Amino acid sequence: MFSSLNIKIGLYLALRQIRRASLWTTSLIIFVMILTFLNLVVVSGVLVGLIQGSIDQVRTKYTSDVIVSTLNDKAYIENSPNIIALIKSMPEVAAISPRYRESGSLEANYKTRKDTDKPNTAPGQVAGIDPKEENAVTGIAKDIVEGSFLEEGDYDQVVLGHYLLKQYVPIETPAFSTLNNVGIGTKIRLKVGDVTREVTVKGIIKSKVDEIALRTFMLDTQFRSIIGRTDGNVSEIAIKLKPGSDPVAVRDSLKRSGVDRYAKVQTYEDAQPKFLQDIVATFNMLGNAFSSIGLVVASITIFIVIFINALTRRKYIGILKGIGISGNAIEMSYVFQSIFYALFGSAIGLLLVYGFLVPAFAAHPIDFPFSDGILVAPFDQTFFRVGLLVIATLVAGYIPAWMIIRKNTLDSILGRN
Repeated sequence: MFSSLNIKIGLYLALRQIRRASLWTTSLIIFVMILTFLNLVVVSGVLVGLIQGSIDQVRTKYTSDVIVSTLNDKAYIENSPNIIALIKSMPEVAAISPRYRESGSLEANYKTRKDTDKPNTAPGQVAGIDPKEENAVTGIAKDIVEGSFLEEGDYDQVVLGHYLLKQYVPIETPAFSTLNNVGIGTKIRLKVGDVTREVTVKGIIKSKVDEIALRTFMLDTQFRSIIGRTDGNVSEIAIKLKPGSDPVAVRDSLKRSGVDRYAKVQTYEDAQPKFLQDIVATFNMLGNAFSSIGLVVASITIFIVIFINALTRRKYIGILKGIGISGNAIEMSYVFQSIFYALFGSAIGLLLVYGFLVPAFAAHPIDFPFSDGILVAPFDQTFFRVGLLVIATLVAGYIPAWMIIRKNTLDSILGRN
């Protein structure tokens, strides 16, 4: 029976054997545990982080913490001035960016184009913004790769998302058209509805958020006149909250104030497309599947190490049994050794993950084409994986010890099979 006495004796024998074991052997086993732990956490963490980076980018650069947008059957948010005033009065709100948005088209090289030439055009969303308010919410000016961002008084000037330009997206397909030979200072035609305006490209913004990369930005004061919107009703309002504020609480507060009668009120999570959430779940599952291979390898390694250790110490085990040490206590000693290797390796792995890898990925994310990949390692999931590793090594350590110890005591002492 695994009595308290057997457990104490087993712990004593385990500590004694670990102290007397080869330093290189112990270090190698712990190193395998560290690699297994990192495989369990990092593989799935990077796969999920690939999509999480995209989600974080959308939150930072587009929706912010809460976004108020038009109802499905409306062209704009009715009663916008009062809603904006209400939002600004909320103590949790740090900054807001009201935006006007309409579909439009761009045309370049129209002055030199022959009648027989194909028009150099590109469709896209046109957004009218207040540059200071937009930058306070999203920091969008930092993503300018050519030229500069809009400033107050920049009439007839626009900033283009890089997906609208052929030099950034060299794709030849009828379903996706881009502007050719357009750069800083180029004059292009902007058409929204029945209004056409000649504007100058002031800046080019490169973003991994499609809503930004496919947009044309201009001053809201000028855009209002182009779309004939003089009532102050906007298309969307991005709300940045103060640190520590709960987006859900702010969303619910706005709904209780009746804002949802005029607009959709969503947190950044509510605004996520469902397919992104499905991809996160799928990548998490794939990461777990790949990581389980490492768990099996670690279990086999521990099994082999404990089996060889017990086999070479068969005579010693026989003597222990001969002087009255319970077989269960000896089995417990090998189980404790396995747990030691797993816990020590996991502890070092935890230090590496949260002390180095997570901050390193946050500071220097992986530059994927559609996101800045980070390492996602939630504490609850990580400690669950630690538990899996401990259980797997516990079983892998117990089985070979049981196989050796069940041998006849006299045969073990004399070295007979």
